[in-house]
Amino acid sequence: MSTAAPAESGKRVISSAEERRVIVASSVGTVFEWYDFYLYATLAPFFASLFFPKGNETAALLSAFVTYAAGFLVRPFGALIFGRIGDLVGRKYTFLVTIAVMGGATALVGFLPTFATIGWWAPAMLVTLRLLQGLALGGEYGGAATYVAEHAPDHRRGYATSWIQTTATVGFFMALLVIYACRAWISPADFANWGWRIPFVLSLLLLAISIYIRLKLQESPIFQRLKAQGKRSKSPIKDSFFKYPNNKYAALALFGATAGQGVVWYTGQFYALFFLTITLKMDWKTAYTLIALSLLLGTAFFIVFGALSDKIGRLKIILLGCLIAALTYIPLFKALTHYGNPALEKYQDSVPVTIAGTNCKMHIFVTPFTKFSPCDKAQDFIAKQGLSFTKIPAQSDEVIVKIGSVEIKGYDEAKLKEAMKATGYPSGGPKENPAFNKAEMNFPMVLLILFIMVIYVTMVYGPIAAFLVELFPANIRYTSMSLPYHIGNGWFGGMLPLIATAWVAASGNIYQGLWYPIIVALVTVVVGFLFLRETKDVKIHEEV
Repeated sequence: MSTAAPAESGKRVISSAEERRVIVASSVGTVFEWYDFYLYATLAPFFASLFFPKGNETAALLSAFVTYAAGFLVRPFGALIFGRIGDLVGRKYTFLVTIAVMGGATALVGFLPTFATIGWWAPAMLVTLRLLQGLALGGEYGGAATYVAEHAPDHRRGYATSWIQTTATVGFFMALLVIYACRAWISPADFANWGWRIPFVLSLLLLAISIYIRLKLQESPIFQRLKAQGKRSKSPIKDSFFKYPNNKYAALALFGATAGQGVVWYTGQFYALFFLTITLKMDWKTAYTLIALSLLLGTAFFIVFGALSDKIGRLKIILLGCLIAALTYIPLFKALTHYGNPALEKYQDSVPVTIAGTNCKMHIFVTPFTKFSPCDKAQDFIAKQGLSFTKIPAQSDEVIVKIGSVEIKGYDEAKLKEAMKATGYPSGGPKENPAFNKAEMNFPMVLLILFIMVIYVTMVYGPIAAFLVELFPANIRYTSMSLPYHIGNGWFGGMLPLIATAWVAASGNIYQGLWYPIIVALVTVVVGFLFLRETKDVKIHEEV
């Protein structure tokens, strides 16, 4: 198969074999890059206590999520830096640099000393490496998506770029498999001591493979023509975001497509995993297996919806996915509780928990000056049990926790545990996870629910690359598409674990955090439906 452009026009004809090589090479490199990025996210609940001071596990987890979010916050800046280079110098060169930075920063995480060894230098160094990861990833996606799209024929662009869309999920899948293998083969004590570093150090091998593959690629034919004809933008950032109508399309792409796509993606994969392990108290082997199986079953649908977008359009599939997700998230997560840990659900429904106290705060990031009040500690303890609680006005200067009919004055963890035991808190599971009994879980139903959420992810993510590529002209495409994509995914999506966890901690309701992706997804549906146009019939090979 060749592109729509005839050979006599002076445009290089691309064979189907070359198109496949481009897709495979771009996808393999991007898989490894996503693997690097998601190692941190998957292990964050585990090593939060290693890089931050002890004393409050919820606060340490929030601190780990803040550090995780830092990598997302700088992604748009990486999009600007590397997008500009990509539009000035070339697509191939730019995503060679991004993968080198990404792989190097990830590998170094595996060599970092912990808080117990060097104190506050540990989280400072961790944040620095996360910032480098975020900058590199900010330049990676736009380069890979643009490169593949500019090699693909116009009528198959959704299908071709949808292979790039699978890479995030496949990278996540790889991260889960590697971590699973390490935790299965290494004792819990050794994994806590040094085994968690292995997945990060393996990035060096993946980095070498990725660079080798990408060195064999040629430059995009569209960029080659831009360069030969002197049509490259001299100031891609200015032309993208300070000139009409490109700046209008960048804003609409963010609020009418990528913001909703980002929150649906992170809810269906990351937040679902955290909900299983942190809230439902599920053991990590069962949770990883469920998430991995749902990804294995659902990944092919990125290709299905990418190909479908070539026939019926990109935008309607993206917006439909956002709408269905927003309408069903709360019942789906309640169903996860019902089928995943019915004993915990029964206890929650029959034993109300209230906390009354003064000086109750939500600590987003722990600093050397952070002090935890008795109320903070009580909220942390109840939250760690996967329970919702109701905050009531303080009755005295002393925190009062009421579990069912049992009242505990002051923060006393032993008395809290006794009260929970007396009121029937689940304890029939194994020693390491007594609140979760795998025999009571409905495995097929939990897997089905997770699979449904992955389908939402494939609907919104499968067509997005083709849509963004077609929305902007070739001479500023890398820069223009990268910024709204990375704000949508990096800020709106990447901040989801932090915002949702903080919202749950502040409200005491385990489902409260879901309102964040619901609201963002609905905003995207409204903006996209009213102001964005379909792009599937754009002929990008006729632009140059």
